[in-house]
Amino acid sequence: MEDNYGNLISSLAKENDKRIVLLVMDGLGDCDNAGKGTALQQAKTPNMNALARRSALGLHVPVAPAVTPGSGPGHLGLFGYDPLIYQVGRGVLGALGLEFPLTARDVAVRVNFCTLDKNGNVTDRRAGRIPDEENRRVLEKVRSQLKPPADVEVIFETEAEHRALLVLRGDGLDENVGETDPQVTGVPPLSPVRPPHDESRTAQFVDDVINQVRRILADEPKANMILCRGYAKFPTWPTFQERYRLNPAAVAGYPMYRGVARLVGMPVVAKPTTAQDVCAETAKALAQHTFVFAHFKYTDKTGEDGDLPAKIKRIEEMDAALPTLLEAKPDVLIITGDHSTPPSMKAHSWHPVPVLLSGPYLRGGDADTFNEVTCRSGQLGTFPARELIPTAMAHAGKLEKFGA
Repeated sequence: MEDNYGNLISSLAKENDKRIVLLVMDGLGDCDNAGKGTALQQAKTPNMNALARRSALGLHVPVAPAVTPGSGPGHLGLFGYDPLIYQVGRGVLGALGLEFPLTARDVAVRVNFCTLDKNGNVTDRRAGRIPDEENRRVLEKVRSQLKPPADVEVIFETEAEHRALLVLRGDGLDENVGETDPQVTGVPPLSPVRPPHDESRTAQFVDDVINQVRRILADEPKANMILCRGYAKFPTWPTFQERYRLNPAAVAGYPMYRGVARLVGMPVVAKPTTAQDVCAETAKALAQHTFVFAHFKYTDKTGEDGDLPAKIKRIEEMDAALPTLLEAKPDVLIITGDHSTPPSMKAHSWHPVPVLLSGPYLRGGDADTFNEVTCRSGQLGTFPARELIPTAMAHAGKLEKFGA
């Protein structure tokens, strides 16, 4: 599929010293909660609301209407890479986030530790979000007892909490493997060799590894099984700098988001996790870069946990930290999410995501508050996420005129 829009923007891109910040509050979007509004509506956000009064608002669609995005496609869309064209499994993103040296012979896999009951059904898809040290202990147990399939090297690495990286290294491996995460509890994991993957040699290797892990971890109280998804080999794409003539940097605490930044050639300059540190490190990065991607995880994590009060609190934490970033005076500031994660659903959803764009050349402010409802009637409208970076570049004077 030809990326005509991306190629057009690339041909118009020009350099100047204007600075753009993309602040991603992961999973920011929400649904109404029992008639009390979304998390953004309920949160006390004086700084975001003050920005809204002089900013453009809108809603972005991460992939396509009614399509629920994963974090990878959600971020690629925000970076201006059409997720329907530029597709990669989450395994590669996790590997890049850990700075794991992938080779052309590798298939990278996203792993979640999970909990099975005595009947083999999943009771917790995240194994109680075990701490990193528990993750490392369990993986060492697996490494010491696992017998790799013939002619294949099996590598496990801790990512964070319940997440891990699995890399299969060998000749002739491919991505034709079934995901084993059923995405719900109360049912057993799926088979990686189910049709249409039943003749895949790589799927058979994964099946062997999973069955061994289940036996090795049978006596563990929480992390007694793994769920696998996001099988991928490393792709070759145009870098963010090549595409937009920007000097980019990423500020991201979680490995997966550092990975998606590195996938497009964006160097990671800091790894903060708190809202205050994210804003402080972003402000610092602006001294050396014309584009900074800043990531805040906890608005998504609390949504997936179904904890509405905690999601509201995390939004308020970021709002309180914003003045630190604003003191650096970015020329264009975007505040948005990569997808919606309603606490009522405990999962990503297809709902369009609120966007705030602050910069020059706007048509006045759109509203007194920043939330899903005010964004619905904002001047940016509802638009594909891949158009957000080009829109920011236009406001920063970084696009030439098209045609005579």
